Amino acid sequence: MIKKIIPTLALLAVIVTACGGGQAEPTLSPEQVQGTAISAALTMVAATQAAVPTNTPLPPTEMPSPTPLPTFTALPSPTPDFALLPTATLAAASSGEDNCLHPINRGEAGPTSNVRFENQSGGAVSLSINLRTNLFGQCGAETYILKDKEKLNVLIPKGEYWAWAWITYPDGDTSNSTGTFVNRVGDNHTFIVIIRKEVIIVK
Repeated sequence: MIKKIIPTLALLAVIVTACGGGQAEPTLSPEQVQGTAISAALTMVAATQAAVPTNTPLPPTEMPSPTPLPTFTALPSPTPDFALLPTATLAAASSGEDNCLHPINRGEAGPTSNVRFENQSGGAVSLSINLRTNLFGQCGAETYILKDKEKLNVLIPKGEYWAWAWITYPDGDTSNSTGTFVNRVGDNHTFIVIIRKEVIIVK
């Protein structure tokens, strides 16, 4: 663009000089003409550049908000399965008109307290505890599974219990142990029931 503008401005300068009246006005030197032309050309280029629209940056793409993970409701603790009670345990639990051959009705069995079962038998234990008819007229049975050396804390209703454990050892052999314990009405501390190879005792 500058190459086209400079000759045009130089020609106009010559014509103006030639057509002047009476007194000749001082003429510009070729260097002055060239400088004036370059200055004008640069001004036109700057004006042209200013007229060019600037590129507007695109707005940043909005990232989708993370989808919240679904919440999961904790499953309730497994209820002892009365169906797991061995025949010998069911027979031992027999007392009263209904023979107590059912799970303990905890809603009507009265206050409870903590007991900790400790498996010291050397094998896996299926423990059945059998509540004899207590002061609230309730009886029944519950079963718990304990791995070797496992300790299990549970709340049980007040009353006298007969306990029976079926033990399975790592080599496949089996045995059983029995015992009794009383969850007294006046006791508010945790008491410990220990399952051993041949006996169930209270500590």
